[in-house]
Amino acid sequence: MVSSWRVQRVARVVRQGGVIAYPTEAVWGLGCDPWDETAVLRLLALKNRSPDKGLILVADTIRQFDFILDDLPEAWLNRLASTWPGPNTWLVPHRGLLPDWITGVHDSVALRVSDHPLVRELCALTGPLVSTSANPAGRPSATSALRVRQYFPDQLDAILTGPLGGRRNPSLIRDLVSGRVVRPS
Repeated sequence: MVSSWRVQRVARVVRQGGVIAYPTEAVWGLGCDPWDETAVLRLLALKNRSPDKGLILVADTIRQFDFILDDLPEAWLNRLASTWPGPNTWLVPHRGLLPDWITGVHDSVALRVSDHPLVRELCALTGPLVSTSANPAGRPSATSALRVRQYFPDQLDAILTGPLGGRRNPSLIRDLVSGRVVRPS
């Protein structure tokens, strides 16, 4: 896949430690490199969100999560593969493979393989990204680039403009081990 210059520019910002906004399937998201503690803590501060809550990671293919999915039971892997890409976020045991600034106080991490073309294009260049709704805690999720700019004036390093994916609600969240729905879509 050949990436557009816009996506390449935003990917460069992510690799340099920036915090970005981008359209997702239903709402605008904030993102950064999940391995960059400074960027993640800055993103959490912008949202006024506790690090204890943990964050979602989004990728363009299930292969980008191989480092955490390795050695999981085949039934679990099949469950993931059958729902991705798509609006399904799974809580997956992280087995200490991710930093606590991503997992918070949880034994699992929220993972999603997006079906949004811009998210997939961006993640193809950056690897998995933090994906959290673009809004300060307690405020409605941003559904436009204008709302993102109103919430975070001059606080983001880049905004990847583009349309939302046409879904009405954020992704369904389920626990991989139990199959229990944690957040309906």
